[in-house]
Amino acid sequence: MEQVAVGLSGGVDSAVAASIMIEKGYDVEAIFMKNWEEDSEYCTVEQDYKDALQICDKLNIPLRSVNFAKEYWEKVFQYFLDEYKSGRTPNPDIMCNTEIKFKEFLNYAIDLGAEKIATGHYVRSEHSKNHFQLLKGKDINKDQSYFLHSLNQNQLSKSIFPLGEMNKSQVREYAKNKGFHNFNKKDSVGICFIGQRNFKSFLKKYLPAKSGHIVTDSGKLIGEHEGLMFHTIGQRRGLNIGGIDSKNSKPWYVIDKNINSNELIVGQGNDHPLLYKKYITINDIHWINGEQPQMNNLKAKVRYRANDYSCKIINKDSSGITVKFDEKQFAIANGQSIVFYKDENCLGGAVIDSSF
Repeated sequence: MEQVAVGLSGGVDSAVAASIMIEKGYDVEAIFMKNWEEDSEYCTVEQDYKDALQICDKLNIPLRSVNFAKEYWEKVFQYFLDEYKSGRTPNPDIMCNTEIKFKEFLNYAIDLGAEKIATGHYVRSEHSKNHFQLLKGKDINKDQSYFLHSLNQNQLSKSIFPLGEMNKSQVREYAKNKGFHNFNKKDSVGICFIGQRNFKSFLKKYLPAKSGHIVTDSGKLIGEHEGLMFHTIGQRRGLNIGGIDSKNSKPWYVIDKNINSNELIVGQGNDHPLLYKKYITINDIHWINGEQPQMNNLKAKVRYRANDYSCKIINKDSSGITVKFDEKQFAIANGQSIVFYKDENCLGGAVIDSSF
């Protein structure tokens, strides 16, 4: 009987994943990860652990707890802070998957004797032509391939995704029929393993805020910001510049950040031309198959839940890599990820460096 370690978070997705693995005949052990120790007011780790224990009692499987707080701080949270410090908008969930769930947790599980791990991610994987492919989850509203685009062949070969063919309503119905107490538990939101909280107050605890001017794209001073790190491209809410006397009644959006002058640049309307860019320069590109795939019919998205749009890599030299979209993309934020697809196949991705 093949031994599989399931990452059990206390939520409904991982609970159903564990149950499905048992039904398929695997020898299942559950592992609960604790990755944040700064506070417990928001990350609900104690309640999550209790929920995980109840699921394990229901399934009659052992639960082991492991603490990766040190690794999370060094490999995910420090990156998160460094990126915000430089004026960029990072995606810690991607780094968390790469460094913690599919590296530290995977290695820990293998060391314990497991042959593979299983998680509650809404993705699928297939073995084809001597390669493992990462495919979108069948539930397009829950597909998490964007967050897993940096996985490699070794990680995919040792990972199982039991929920890939299911949608969220089916998962909740399955959990309800099994008598799982958490069948209707809300999905986790906020920063990976840290939880939902007032982002501005949280960030202030770790980075000094430097106030500065809010200016229009024509250079007119119209307000003050508390710190560039609190804002991202395309942001509409929280600018506190409403009610400015203007013939233009359209809402204000963040269209750029000038790091050197510490200025937040804004424009009116979500149709503002400076919010739309066709070219992206990228770095740290990663291909899941280990090599650049055929570029025909290539599509990409620049944020989670965005649509896939046709694009092509037009330049790859010592100065970097440039991607050109067939149509302009809205609110591209430096530090976020661009993820490439061919149909349902997630090919890989990269970090966005700039756009024009």
